[in-house]
Amino acid sequence: MGGMASATRHAPTVGFDLDMTLIDSRPGIRACYLELSARTGTYVDADLAVTRLGPPLAEELAHWFPAGEIEAVADLYREIYPAYAIEPTLALPGAREAVAAVRGAGGRAVVVTAKYEPNAKLHLAHLGIEPDAVIGGLWAEQKALALREHDADVYVGDHVGDVRGARAAGARSVAVASGPCDADELRAAGADVVLADLTAFPAWLAAYRDGEGDAGEPAAARA
Repeated sequence: MGGMASATRHAPTVGFDLDMTLIDSRPGIRACYLELSARTGTYVDADLAVTRLGPPLAEELAHWFPAGEIEAVADLYREIYPAYAIEPTLALPGAREAVAAVRGAGGRAVVVTAKYEPNAKLHLAHLGIEPDAVIGGLWAEQKALALREHDADVYVGDHVGDVRGARAAGARSVAVASGPCDADELRAAGADVVLADLTAFPAWLAAYRDGEGDAGEPAAARA
């Protein structure tokens, strides 16, 4: 959608990923995996698991549980998640300001995440981050379904899967190097812009709204 008329950019719709884009969920997810391990009697390296957040839960569980147990274990994980993962999770620097910048521009902010949607909503409510919509259970190219439905101009994420989702939707891919993928990986995956973190997003959005369809990375914010 980079070629859209500049007038439409004054009220953009911006999609955001959740884990490691808006929130640092590693402490909470680590605690949840430790409890899951205790309840199931199956070892899970929680410290390792939180270094590769992004893909669906089932992909991580497949490293630790037999295929036939994954569905039931995933249900247990989601059940215990609110008690263990919500309180320790923090908003990442610039998260609230990034969402506010979109809303302040008269636009809409939507969260599109692979996380189980009810738990995603719990995180956002706990942290006082108020997007216009939250869509869960979508990963990589699947995210394009929600991004197209909401006519997103931009999708912001921290993982190469988020870049693929943005490109599949025809949205501009703004990547933040705050998650498991570094700036070089994100650029190689096709991100249009790579920022160090969300603190640089309001300035980028202002340039984009001004009709700079090819708005690049602010020099001070390049990852």
